[in-house]
Amino acid sequence: MPKVLVSDPIDQVGIDILSQVATVDVKTTLSPEELIQVLPEYDAIMIRSGTKLTKEAVEAGKNLKIIGRAGVGVDNVDVPTATRMGIVVVNSPEGNTIAAAEHTLAMMMSLSRFIPAANASLKGGKWDRKSFTGVEVYKKTLGILGLGKIGSHVATVAKSLGMRILAYDPFLTAERAEKLGVHLVELEILLREADYITLHLPKTKDTQHLINADRIAIMKDGVRIINCARGGIIDEVAIADAIKSGKVGGIALDVFENEPLEAESGLRELGANVILTPHLGASTEEAQTNVAVDVAEQIRDVLLGLPARSAVNIPGLRPDVWQKLKPYLQLAEMLGNLVGQLAGGRVDTLNVKLQGEIANSESQPIVVAALKGLLSPALRERVNFVNASIEAKERGIHVTETRDPSVEDYSGSIHLTAHGSQGQQEVTGALLGKSEIRITSINEFPINVAPTHYMLLTLHRDMPGIIGRIGSLLGNFNVNIASMQVGRRMVRGEAVMVLNIDDPLPSGLLDEIVHIQGVTDAFVVKL
Repeated sequence: MPKVLVSDPIDQVGIDILSQVATVDVKTTLSPEELIQVLPEYDAIMIRSGTKLTKEAVEAGKNLKIIGRAGVGVDNVDVPTATRMGIVVVNSPEGNTIAAAEHTLAMMMSLSRFIPAANASLKGGKWDRKSFTGVEVYKKTLGILGLGKIGSHVATVAKSLGMRILAYDPFLTAERAEKLGVHLVELEILLREADYITLHLPKTKDTQHLINADRIAIMKDGVRIINCARGGIIDEVAIADAIKSGKVGGIALDVFENEPLEAESGLRELGANVILTPHLGASTEEAQTNVAVDVAEQIRDVLLGLPARSAVNIPGLRPDVWQKLKPYLQLAEMLGNLVGQLAGGRVDTLNVKLQGEIANSESQPIVVAALKGLLSPALRERVNFVNASIEAKERGIHVTETRDPSVEDYSGSIHLTAHGSQGQQEVTGALLGKSEIRITSINEFPINVAPTHYMLLTLHRDMPGIIGRIGSLLGNFNVNIASMQVGRRMVRGEAVMVLNIDDPLPSGLLDEIVHIQGVTDAFVVKL
């Protein structure tokens, strides 16, 4: 009979499900060394946030078939090592959706009616009604940043309260927004018009301090802001200053840049229009039960030879197929990331074209890898090889697949075409040898570029002096060029240049490049 280790406290209902198919050992006080010592005995392990499954720990689990994380994030699991060893890693991406949405709504209502402060005042012996005159949410405008599952539920409930809903989500189509009954707008419009703003975004380089002093300045006076998503999306110093000045009428925060919140944080000193809770978004009895049931059922299914529904690595691939497709999956993910950044906005359609010998291979994992790359800049760890298709569908992205085995430029290549709010972008990539990835064309301009972390792409007229002027400008700003490739279809016509650079571009430099005579567009890509 299979053996399952439960190394963190979970709801008993999860243990009961596991007990249907396995012997379950609950050991919640193991040290890292003890964990490594006992893991070889087990076929599966179920954890929460307390257990750290490092590379050494995962490798010790030589008989593991599945790792189950009863929660959303898998930062405490070395997923690449698990994937390499053929271990499925699953989580519960929807188990706390309702809990987080309801906490957001509770924070909004509490903020509007000063409920925590009024409660404390009354318990302190006072009967002070004048100090706690609130506002109604009815007919107010709610701005939602991020319209995934949690944001969508907030929108649905807020609409029933009579609120007007504005939403900002670069990956959401107008069709999907219309079905939800919200107005999809640009970020600046939302910030200017919203009476309430709630955040439902992952923390990425683009969302770090998204709400800062400059963006607060364009908001309505008296705006109220709620964040139950991720700490760091709001600049805490800037928001505290805005509360003190009266620019912001109130804030309700469940998450913080550093957790636990430091004792000396200035947020603790603010008054009745500031509500702070200690990361309670998923802290409901139902949510804890939901994630335990969700993950336990997946462990049970995998032990019975069935597929998992929420794997964060690639499920359902035999090791021999995985080894064959692995370099193409990496190629497809890179190309998806690249074409998404070139598209620069909402993507409505994505076509994945398999060319050459890869056209005769199993295609679905390659399509999913391309979608994962497309969505990763915005969703980060929230998107994986299982939910990429679901996330794309929820954002109204229409995916098509074509094959052309007659292409013989390379043994196998992948061509992606993305069409969206800012037009169409196309990229092609191939493998040199067994695993060396190359970008072989951009918008039908032939090139041969090894992708690097930072890349600068320009569309320009093929004329003397342009490349030199761009190079000089980069040099003036101390940006080092590692390599350069130019692709053109005809002499003195349009051309594409790709520069592999060692450093990110300083602020404002891209605008200067675009203003060089002959340059029609420029993009900075981070892969």
